[in-house]
Amino acid sequence: MGISARELAAATPASRDRYVDLLRVASLAVVVLGHWLMAAVTTDGQVGNLLAVVPELQVVTWLFQVMPVFFFVGGFSHALAHRSRPRYAAFLRARLQRLLRPTMVFVGVWGAAALVLQLSGADGGLTGVALRLVTQPLWFIGIYLAMVAFTPPLLRLHERWGWGAFGALAGGAVAVDVLRFAADVPFVEFLNFAFVWLAVHQLGFLRADGMIRRPALLAGAGLLGATALVALGPYPLSMVGMPGEKVSNMAPPTLALLCHGLWLVGAVELLRGPGARLVARAGVWRAVVAANGIAMTAFLWHLTAMLGVYGAMLGLGRALPVPATGAWWAQVPLRFLAAGLLTALLVAAFRRFEAPAPVRTQGGSTPLAALGIALALTGILGLSMTGLGGLLEGHSATLIAVRVTAPAAVAMALVGWLLVERPRFRRTR
Repeated sequence: MGISARELAAATPASRDRYVDLLRVASLAVVVLGHWLMAAVTTDGQVGNLLAVVPELQVVTWLFQVMPVFFFVGGFSHALAHRSRPRYAAFLRARLQRLLRPTMVFVGVWGAAALVLQLSGADGGLTGVALRLVTQPLWFIGIYLAMVAFTPPLLRLHERWGWGAFGALAGGAVAVDVLRFAADVPFVEFLNFAFVWLAVHQLGFLRADGMIRRPALLAGAGLLGATALVALGPYPLSMVGMPGEKVSNMAPPTLALLCHGLWLVGAVELLRGPGARLVARAGVWRAVVAANGIAMTAFLWHLTAMLGVYGAMLGLGRALPVPATGAWWAQVPLRFLAAGLLTALLVAAFRRFEAPAPVRTQGGSTPLAALGIALALTGILGLSMTGLGGLLEGHSATLIAVRVTAPAAVAMALVGWLLVERPRFRRTR
């Protein structure tokens, strides 16, 4: 029997920064609800984007594109974790155990389903769309793996240079966009997957050491910068990816998205006092502890639940209302309720893979661990792009400048996970 959320909540030391845990849960919850809302499914099984149907809604992404908050919180947590486990292999295992195990179970279940559906010829319509879409959120897992991998060297730079280390990463993002938009240098834009997201992650290091002392200035500078870049530059209004757009603020990230991250980090830091008082309440803290214990499982399966709801409606012969019409909006609460219930069932089935297990703190090969996380993040990022449709045909997609197939991505992720989970193989007599 594991420890209950109530017991964990009661055992929480007074020194723990509970507001960080609240931000982690709240940011993932906003992402899940945003994905459910943006899915505009039609009766013929096509999945569009509500923000493309109603472009005026794109401005709300300046509030609800909260992935920067999650990565900021990750930086804070990774700084504390690495200082308590400075050995690289042990640090990786401690940080990735509850991330990679549920991810690989998700990939395994959906991979098996994809093969069965393809062999039976049932991979068309909404099912085929689902095989393509359910892996898209894995990009977040891949980026997060990269943040964990680079924590030790970037934390050392932070400890030496403080805000200067953040400035170097932000300067790299500026240089990339200048080369991209002013000089038309090919492929350079992909460097901002590192510069932008690692800069946001670096803000978490600064928070861990109490160095974000003027959050209002940070929020104001970020909001002003993002507004100016969107108004004057080649940057789109939406802070999430839009179908068919020539320039996306998300894929690859842009300087505008970095400014958006600054605005959000400053905003959540301004709310730190009220947020800390809220989460200090016993009932709220128990809810946060319980949610943190299943957050990754819920994130992995939430699109499965949403597409399952739409699939059930179509299977029952229900005509879906035209997206963004009055009937469509009236149906939103019911769809959310159904998707929430189905997500809860999936979490109940798979949550045990997210449960913490004892982590070895000694031994392990740093080179093997580094190779493992490199393979895992490459495979997971590749899978987020290829989807799971066309497994038998070797369907491929371009990851930066390299073509990768779904089977190859799955293989890399699996081998990488095994190397991180068990970096030392012992001989048996």
